[in-house]
Amino acid sequence: MNPRAKKVVLSALTAVAAAASLTVATTPQASAINQVPCNRPDFLQVQGHSDPVPVNSSWLNCYANAGEAKIDPNTGLRDWVDIIATGNNLVQWHGDGRWQPDAPIAKWVTFTWPNNPGGVRIDKIRIL
Repeated sequence: MNPRAKKVVLSALTAVAAAASLTVATTPQASAINQVPCNRPDFLQVQGHSDPVPVNSSWLNCYANAGEAKIDPNTGLRDWVDIIATGNNLVQWHGDGRWQPDAPIAKWVTFTWPNNPGGVRIDKIRIL
């Protein structure tokens, strides 16, 4: 093969290899979040209530490890968060179709909504 043809073939193979490497999907990060007993202050604690209000509609869920979890206090109703105590975690909640707040809640913060005494809508929680 002449040097010019060799150079063209090598360039073509390099371009194909580069394009193929861009199309390889990366493995998504595993979600290792766990719901745990609320017996340690470093765990994320999410306290809320469900609506419409049945008897004992308040709930408390605690979580450890990074990832996302659906908030499901087994009521089948709309869920509202009243308090998030982050423990040793950076945290966001999902409600109204987006992750909130834009910048995660810092570690060791108890987050409340004094202007929304009924809480805010929640369907997922995320530890970063």
